[in-house]
Amino acid sequence: MDIFGLILWPIKWLVELVLVAFHGLFTYIGMDTNAGATWVLAIVGLVIVVRAALIPVFVRQIRSQRKMLEIAPELKKIQDKYKGKRDQYSRENMSRETMALYSKHGTNPLSSCLPLLLQMPIFFALFSVLNEAQKGNTGVGPLNAQLATSFANANLFGVAPLHASFQSAMAENPANVTVMVIAATLVVIMTASQFITQLQIMSKNMSEETKASPQFRQQRILLYILPLVFAVSGFAFPLGVMTYWLVSNIWTMGQQFVVIRNMPTPGSQAAKAREERLARRGKSPITAETTSAIEPPVQRQQPLSKARAKKQTGKKGNK
Repeated sequence: MDIFGLILWPIKWLVELVLVAFHGLFTYIGMDTNAGATWVLAIVGLVIVVRAALIPVFVRQIRSQRKMLEIAPELKKIQDKYKGKRDQYSRENMSRETMALYSKHGTNPLSSCLPLLLQMPIFFALFSVLNEAQKGNTGVGPLNAQLATSFANANLFGVAPLHASFQSAMAENPANVTVMVIAATLVVIMTASQFITQLQIMSKNMSEETKASPQFRQQRILLYILPLVFAVSGFAFPLGVMTYWLVSNIWTMGQQFVVIRNMPTPGSQAAKAREERLARRGKSPITAETTSAIEPPVQRQQPLSKARAKKQTGKKGNK
């Protein structure tokens, strides 16, 4: 076993465990054990388990993005300080000060990619499980020979085996057009969902200050490059893996919608929309802050000692 296989071994074991557990559950409630729908629902269950486990990572990602927004003015000062300086000494100092700023605030521009990077081993593990099942090989864990054969031969929509891909269908003689159409449709939907998810973040959940930064321009380039990479690689993935990827993207879209609607980045278009919604309900935090600022503070009445109280009473009596 090579080093890559050694790393994937425990992940493959867990993937098989979740798949077999959900497959057993749906079989127990009366679904056909060899049906494609049973295995597709098992894959959906795998998505739910994986993405639920990654929620703490997603929360950390949101916090990191907020910190990046907070340090944007300081980052711009560093960039302006070394603007136009091309010598190696200036570049090293700029890099050193930038990394020190990231370290001070406990953030990193690459942290937004962490959830995706953590999911990649799952994709590779599922791809490996399907590839082995296609050859009739048993898994490394709970996926025995019978289940592996059932998984590999299960058909999506009753016509497309889960182990098939656009590439393998095209290589058949004659080419399996039905599988190619289904695979191409999944690739398009998968790529579109990935693009829309990133687009809603960049268009609605970033402040104007962030949009004017160099980091935003880099992210905008990635907005178009990453879906293209996923689209090209998707043609080589089995339908089972693409099903996982598509359901995961739908989860991400819903998750981002909830976050952008309820916890938007300050100063962003989504934050303004949220303030307007709260204002219509009379719950705007801005209104509450304004009201508290306008109303004069109530001065606290200091308690008087007995001697001081008697003095003040005597003064009033003399008047």
